[in-house]
Amino acid sequence: MAALRVSGKQDVFMITVYGIKNCDTVRKSLKWFEAQGVETKFHDFRVDGLEPALVVMWLGEVGGKVLVNKRGPSYRNLSDSDKAALETDDLAAAKVLAANPTVIKRPVVDFGSVRTVGYDENRWKGLVTA
Repeated sequence: MAALRVSGKQDVFMITVYGIKNCDTVRKSLKWFEAQGVETKFHDFRVDGLEPALVVMWLGEVGGKVLVNKRGPSYRNLSDSDKAALETDDLAAAKVLAANPTVIKRPVVDFGSVRTVGYDENRWKGLVTA
């Protein structure tokens, strides 16, 4: 278990890394946590699925501009109506993202009360203490 420092408080819990197993950035992230001696749980979008309620929470916290990867082929392959849904409201966007999780920028790292999106070693260093 890792000790986590958030707003000066320390809690002990499992950090969850969300992504897909064949994503280079996800693998790099998991290796970084391992090198720091931080135990993580990996949640594979494709294998384990993704609940829209969780995605709504992420969207509310980080916003669609951060969470949605518009540069990848998964986004380009979405229908025009799905792309429009990503721009409307969090519930509609969450349904599209839960059905098409590879559109989500990876990894999403859940530290309990804080989530980060993308590889962010500098931010993680400030959140994790071994």
